[in-house]
Amino acid sequence: MKLLVTGGTGFIGRALIARLQDEHEITVLTRDPERATRQLGGGVTLQRSLATLHNLDGFDGVINLAGEPIAEGRWTMAKKRAICDSRWQITESLVRLCNTSAKPPSVWINASAIGIYGARDAQPVDESTPVSPMSFAEQVCERWEGIARRAATQATRQCILRIGLVLHPDGGALKKMLPAFRFGLGGPIGSGEQMMSWIHRDDLVALIHHLLTHPECEGVFNGTAPHPVSNRGFSQALGQALGRPAVLPMPAPVLKLLFGEMSELLLTGQAVLPKAAEAAGFTFQYPQLASALDQLLSRP
Repeated sequence: MKLLVTGGTGFIGRALIARLQDEHEITVLTRDPERATRQLGGGVTLQRSLATLHNLDGFDGVINLAGEPIAEGRWTMAKKRAICDSRWQITESLVRLCNTSAKPPSVWINASAIGIYGARDAQPVDESTPVSPMSFAEQVCERWEGIARRAATQATRQCILRIGLVLHPDGGALKKMLPAFRFGLGGPIGSGEQMMSWIHRDDLVALIHHLLTHPECEGVFNGTAPHPVSNRGFSQALGQALGRPAVLPMPAPVLKLLFGEMSELLLTGQAVLPKAAEAAGFTFQYPQLASALDQLLSRP
């Protein structure tokens, strides 16, 4: 297949392209071709801007992963605008190109996030759970998904992938957490009771590949492992995997002082189950947190 990928130089995108490039012809949208070449090698085609495209007739599939990291730093007005624009504007441009295509892509995979479910207690939620966006993060995801759905037609099947906490020491939250935990300075955040819905990066990449290559897959899919844990349980499991204590808490007032509104992402959570993925026949290689962390942290 000929695939157009946005967000290809990101934490998830790099691993996905490494998985796909032997099977498919990949074009990556990037504003920095030199950096993209260093990260991805010469096996992909680089597209600097969507403005030079008139349609998507040359592509069999779109994988839209682009988005400014949402859980980094304070949500200033400028940061919020970057979070929104990096998701909404690229997706709107892709939708316009798709709708002007004589032969639109047959498959469209669009990233979203489990933040759309909002702050929940430990009661599990899945793809059938109604959402009623109230917070900033929820509203970002709802509009992002709404824009993307305008590309879904009889000619283009679409999968919306609501991604949880992606685990790998190369990036994301785990990379930020490791230094403190390795020095025995890690521990639960706030009450520690908030649920964390996580997924091994290899499983997320495999799930995207599954959605891409199984024509029966369509609709919303949660990109999370089937066994979410509390923040306290996550801290304990990470400490055990590293052979370090994990008992030093991060009080909620300190987190709010450091990160303001963004701290709510860390102090609240949801127990998200991947029912649609499992119903579609996808098998998780790392369904349990302990085995996922052991595999990740035992790498050279």
